[in-house]
Amino acid sequence: MRPPKARTWSRRGHTPVVTVTGKGSGRVSVAGLICLKAGHRTRLIYRMLLYRGRRGEQKGFREVDYARLLDAAHQQLGGPIVLVWDNLTAHRDALMRSLIDSRPWLTVFYLPSYAPELNPTEGVWSHLKRSLGNLAPATLDQLGALIRTRLKRMQYRSSLLDAFVTHTGLTLTNGRQ
Repeated sequence: MRPPKARTWSRRGHTPVVTVTGKGSGRVSVAGLICLKAGHRTRLIYRMLLYRGRRGEQKGFREVDYARLLDAAHQQLGGPIVLVWDNLTAHRDALMRSLIDSRPWLTVFYLPSYAPELNPTEGVWSHLKRSLGNLAPATLDQLGALIRTRLKRMQYRSSLLDAFVTHTGLTLTNGRQ
């Protein structure tokens, strides 16, 4: 996640300065799913990974991590999953395909090559980044805690998640007509 930029205010003629302590090394990676089921509230399931720049430490999500996220979603939702995924390389490679094929409860469809406007999870990330603008956490752990807090808030606002889905123009329909 790149550092968010936002506008702020100050007295006329005084440029606002946000002092940041700390080196700025590290990275926060977040993967998430917006889950829809007719007759139920919309849910957000996510996982977060902190990278501190240490030798041998995992920098981002790998195929196995995405598979664990899908397994957790399957356990929480308690039924088969139809997944609509973007075209991230890790979502389409051979290892991910084999992990998908080993899960009979999972059906995967892919969005067109570059279509972030069709992915409701992009709305989650945009909303999250806007809420973090002008905050200057001193450590990576503080940033991680802020992100967890903001995402937890979103989890309890199903109307907000519904708005992200509505913004895409996609609708949930029953395939049996």
